[in-house]
Amino acid sequence: MMETKALKTELLCLGARVPGLDKGRKGGAGPAAGGMFLFGGTVANVPTQSWFVSQSPYSVAAENGNYVIMRDGDGDGEQITEVEFPHAKFQALKTEDGIPYYKIALLHGADCLATTTIQTCVYWNTPKRCKFCAIELSLKSGATIAMKKPEQLAEVAIAAKRLDHVTHVTLTTGTTPSPDKGINYLAKTANAIKEATGLPIHVQFEPPKELSMIDVLYDSVDTVGIHVECFDRAVLKELAPSKVEIPFQHYVDAWKRSVGIFGDCQVSSYVIAGVGESDASIIAGSKLLAELGVYPFITPLRPIPGSMLENAKPPSPGRMRYIYEQVAEILHDEGVSWMKNKAGCVRCRACSALSDFE
Repeated sequence: MMETKALKTELLCLGARVPGLDKGRKGGAGPAAGGMFLFGGTVANVPTQSWFVSQSPYSVAAENGNYVIMRDGDGDGEQITEVEFPHAKFQALKTEDGIPYYKIALLHGADCLATTTIQTCVYWNTPKRCKFCAIELSLKSGATIAMKKPEQLAEVAIAAKRLDHVTHVTLTTGTTPSPDKGINYLAKTANAIKEATGLPIHVQFEPPKELSMIDVLYDSVDTVGIHVECFDRAVLKELAPSKVEIPFQHYVDAWKRSVGIFGDCQVSSYVIAGVGESDASIIAGSKLLAELGVYPFITPLRPIPGSMLENAKPPSPGRMRYIYEQVAEILHDEGVSWMKNKAGCVRCRACSALSDFE
């Protein structure tokens, strides 16, 4: 029997063929073009639409009314484990003015309500655009709306909590042209959701020049994500030119300030593996984060169709296993754990297998 953490790593890197099943959202700000798989006590956001999925040894088959993950063998495929797909009842509803709830927010993982509050980014139509991102593609396809109003999100959150037992919320944003980088709008929407539901809330933003702007989130937000993406500055310059313009020390200062506000293990940073960096840079960078009380949310590159990296290849499962093993040891030594986190990607766990290695 394959270990859950090994299977999850394989699926995150290789994807799975899902004939006849819903393949999940196409675009968005985070790792899109995947479906949520529940198995073995974990959840995985598995690529289902990218080019490499057709080459994956993994597929999903229906078996006596249940679904099973299969792995190709020489003869017939081998049954690995049963799998479930979370089905959100709230996503079938509409607002009074006729906007489907699924255009306002979606179920991520097993129990997280997630949305991009502002679905546009100041860098999108510029040379500074992040190459891995697909934030405006879902807007272009009509799968979402450009700006979610606080009252709309509160309404959807109430329904998601009641119908689907959602236990936490993730709010992201495209970077805005204003000095606060979108933080004030995140605070406004978080306030509305918190008042309506009391749910723990996670928000993600680019560090503003004036770090005191982060303080506005204190009353309504429980955890924050400030994403460095890559510790190798030469690679980052190619990958996300807008992010490399922010000095690394400013990220460090933003993480420190945020840990001071929200506490240990309540601040995280996405780290993308497979964009040209070395294992050593990820491991050393993750050690620095853990020493600050920040959780390094390490994900394999997700080449989203329509993004500038749509033809790229994710890292191998073997490489990811090695990185996860090394970083899990560091987290253990520093007393940092996903289990201490109150809300967001770290608690959701679907896009990274690091929690499974802890």
